[in-house]
Amino acid sequence: MLKQNLQLKLLQKLSPQQIQLMKLLQVPTVAIEQRIKEELEVNPALDEGREEQDQDNDEYNEDEYGEVSEAEQEFDFNEYMDDDVPSYKTYSNNSSPDDQEKSVPISIGDTFQERLESQLNMHILTGKQGDLARHIIGSLDESGYLRREIAAIVDDLAFTQNIYTDERALEDVLKIVQGFDPAGVGARNLKECLVLQLARKTHPTIEQYTAKVILEECFDEFTKKHYDKICAKLEIEEDDLSAALDEITKLNPKPGNSASDSYKPVEHVVPDFLLNVEDGEFNLSLNQRNAPELKVSKQYSEMMEHYSSIKGTPTKSDKEAAQFVKQKLDSAKWFIDAIKQRQQTLLRTMNTILEYQREYFLTGDETKLKPMILKDIADIIHMDISTVSRVANSKYIQSPYGTFLLKSFFSESLTTTSGEEVSTREVKKILQDLIEAEEKKRPLTDERLAQFLKEKGYNIARRTVAKYREQLNIPVARLRKEI
Repeated sequence: MLKQNLQLKLLQKLSPQQIQLMKLLQVPTVAIEQRIKEELEVNPALDEGREEQDQDNDEYNEDEYGEVSEAEQEFDFNEYMDDDVPSYKTYSNNSSPDDQEKSVPISIGDTFQERLESQLNMHILTGKQGDLARHIIGSLDESGYLRREIAAIVDDLAFTQNIYTDERALEDVLKIVQGFDPAGVGARNLKECLVLQLARKTHPTIEQYTAKVILEECFDEFTKKHYDKICAKLEIEEDDLSAALDEITKLNPKPGNSASDSYKPVEHVVPDFLLNVEDGEFNLSLNQRNAPELKVSKQYSEMMEHYSSIKGTPTKSDKEAAQFVKQKLDSAKWFIDAIKQRQQTLLRTMNTILEYQREYFLTGDETKLKPMILKDIADIIHMDISTVSRVANSKYIQSPYGTFLLKSFFSESLTTTSGEEVSTREVKKILQDLIEAEEKKRPLTDERLAQFLKEKGYNIARRTVAKYREQLNIPVARLRKEI
């Protein structure tokens, strides 16, 4: 049985303009330029340039710069109108939203494996040896190591390529590959990689010979930095050991990466904010770079006025054309408003961060950073936390002290023995300074670091020190030991 009733619901929905603004907020400067270009291409009602203020200015601009822009001259509205064919019939969609876009990347230069294979031509090999060498080269990882066991490769060749060989023949070919450049390629572990590089020296010095012996006979002690055991085992002095260790540090533990680094594109950080500090005052500006100013096309506005002034009953084509023009005009206005709101929100949020961390931005001293979370800034500017998160996400600021990611200024608080709350970044800075100033022969353990911090008034546990040290990519005390 059907019944009618009234229901009152309170729903929170975002308008298309709000969704567009949220998407633009989290886009960095480099991407926003591309986003503007894309919108200019798909929306003919959007133009580059400033909005004309009055008719006098329009006439002045026409006299100085010409009557209409080149884009407006090329535009023909008749292409968008057809009296017989509805617009939806000319639209085709031959792909599904679930389809994956598959494109072939453009190769820049030779790959690491291709350069190794090119060196095969410089060696006299049989056809079978060439196949074995190419399979070994194809099995190397990004660092240039052969991680797969020789016995397993023998089985792979038999099952996948119908090539039958034994471990000895495969190792003979591996030695040939290990003679290729860069030195150390084809090694099966770090020890073999370093030894191969030292063995490549034609006239080794005493230090290089000692380094090779250390790697071959005392590799475990070397990795654990038990230097006293190495000196006792090889009967050498600390000075000789120190000179040999210097030779080892010159070697490359990842020869494959060094060969491919030259072909990797260099990524430059483009700051979103530019900050100058003059006489204790902040001068903050947005990095507009090549982002053009936007305006609504004058020709489209006149078209809308034309269709709105038509007397009598408009034809079907007039209705479709007017609807198309209105849709494009609204879309252009929404996009311009979203760009302006984005700029205002970015500046408002960044100015609040500057005032909140005023002592730091005036001095550049990281110990002056105050604990700050997203909610602190959101409460001040009366915006949602998600908005502040979108602003801080992947945005950089160029300051007199360097270029930093905005997210790095946000940190949790830590209570000192006096009850004062300080930023965890301040503690990390002090921790890093303590480690840099430590005696390298006897580096400070995490427990000793925690004691030093407690003496400075920071109530911190040893496990917390270990966590901060790992976040700073600093190894444990044993691995920081030097002679």
